[in-house]
Amino acid sequence: MTDPIFSYEHLKSFSLQIFKAIGCSDEHATLATDVLLRADLRGIDSHGLARLSGYVRLWEAGRINTTPNIRIVHETPSTAVVDGDSGLGLVVAPKAMEIAIDKARIAGTGWVAVKNSNHFGIAGYHSMMALQHDMIGMAMTNASPLVAPTFSVERLLGTNPICVAIPAQNQPAFVADFATTTAANGKLEILQRKNKEAPLGWIQKKNGEPSTNAHELKDGGALIPLGSDREHGSHKGYCLGAWVDIFSAVLSGANYGPWVPPFVSFLSPPADPVGNGIGHFLGAMRVDAFRPSDEFKAHMDNWITRFRAAQTIEGEERVLIPGDPERETSAERMKSGIPLNPKVVEDLKHLGNKFSLSF
Repeated sequence: MTDPIFSYEHLKSFSLQIFKAIGCSDEHATLATDVLLRADLRGIDSHGLARLSGYVRLWEAGRINTTPNIRIVHETPSTAVVDGDSGLGLVVAPKAMEIAIDKARIAGTGWVAVKNSNHFGIAGYHSMMALQHDMIGMAMTNASPLVAPTFSVERLLGTNPICVAIPAQNQPAFVADFATTTAANGKLEILQRKNKEAPLGWIQKKNGEPSTNAHELKDGGALIPLGSDREHGSHKGYCLGAWVDIFSAVLSGANYGPWVPPFVSFLSPPADPVGNGIGHFLGAMRVDAFRPSDEFKAHMDNWITRFRAAQTIEGEERVLIPGDPERETSAERMKSGIPLNPKVVEDLKHLGNKFSLSF
C-alpha cells in the first residue's frame, strides 16, 4: 500500500491556516510553513508536516510564543546574540540568518548565536539562505537530550544537526545537512509509524546494549552518536554533537546538555534550567572575502564535476554530491506531490478538526 500523495499547494494552505490559528502573523505563518514544507519537498519527512501537531501542542502548553519580539541582545560588527523570545524556531532561525547575512555583507563574515528559541526544522533551510548572496551558509542547533555520549547510558545530547551550503557556478550547490547521530530521531519516528525495526547501531538499551527496537527510547534507551560504537568512531560523532551543543547554547546563553527542553509537550522542561530555551548557531561567509566569487564558483564546479566522475564500486551507479538526493526529490515532489504516512494524515485531520479546518 502506497502512502497518499498531496500537492504542495494543498499542504501549504493547510499549514498556513494552522499557524495563523495559533496566533502567528501572516509573515510568520508563511515563513514557518515554508521551512516545514521545504523538509517534505527535500525528502526529510521527519521534519515536515509530521511535526506540525508537535508545534501546536507546545503552543498549547505555553512553551511557544507566536508573537515573539525577536531581538539582538549583544553584537559586534561581525557577531550577534539573538533572543528568540520563545518563538517558533522555524521563524527565529531564518531571522537570525538574515542578521548573519547582513553582517557578512559588511564584515565579510557574520555569526549569530541564538537563545530562547524552539525546534527550528531542517538546518538546510537556514544555511541555504546564504546561497543567493554568493555566500557560504552554516547552521546548527542543539535539541532534546536523547543521545548517550560514547561509553555512557545517560541521555545528555540531542541529535544536534549541522548543515553547510556552498554555492557553485553551473553545478547545483553543495549542501551537507546531517545529524550528529547515526540516525535522526525523526527517522526512528518514521519506523515507529511503519511498525518496523531499527537497524543495528542506531539505538541502545538503557543498560547500553545494542537494540533494534524502534520504541527503545520509551523504555529508557538512547540514540547513539554518529559512528554507532567506539570501534566504528562514535567518539567522533560525540565530539561533533558536543561542538554543536557548545556553539548553539553555551555560547548564546541557551540550555545545553540534559537541560535542553524536550520537543514533546507531555514532558516538562527541566526544573533547574541553565539558560533560556533551545539554542542555534548560524553563519554566513562572503565568498569574495577569500577569493573572487566567480573564480571560487568555477573551482567548485570543477570539484563537483571531478567527484561526480569518481570510479564507483561495482554495482553502484554513481557517486553523489551532498545535496543531490534532496534536490532531486524536491523537483519530483513539487511536480508529482508529497507522500505522507497514513498516520501523519490522521494526525493532521485531528489537528484540522481542533481548529474547525478540513484537511
